[in-house]
Amino acid sequence: MKTRSPAHIVYRVGMANVIVGLALLAFWLYCLFDVITTPAEYIRGLPKGVWVLITAVPAIGGVLWLLAGRPPLAPAVPDEQAEEPPPAPRGPDDDPEFLRNLERRLRDDD
Repeated sequence: MKTRSPAHIVYRVGMANVIVGLALLAFWLYCLFDVITTPAEYIRGLPKGVWVLITAVPAIGGVLWLLAGRPPLAPAVPDEQAEEPPPAPRGPDDDPEFLRNLERRLRDDD
């Protein structure tokens, strides 16, 4: 029986392994940047510096950040104290006052 030396063993990486690796890298980078860009007063549990160190552990650190450190999402309910948005601008043909002034000017020019 022929034995192969370790130099002859070819390590094959399947496409699925590459995709999983890239997904883990993207998840880790997302969590790390999320910790860095979140203001310190919104972070739950531990100080911001500790969360940066925790998320340095690629998969587990990101999961811990999302479950225990990330600020809760704000409700999508409009704030009652928010001001009314200004009215949308109207075109000249929708403004009756403009049309009246235009008619007067046209009559005066004749």
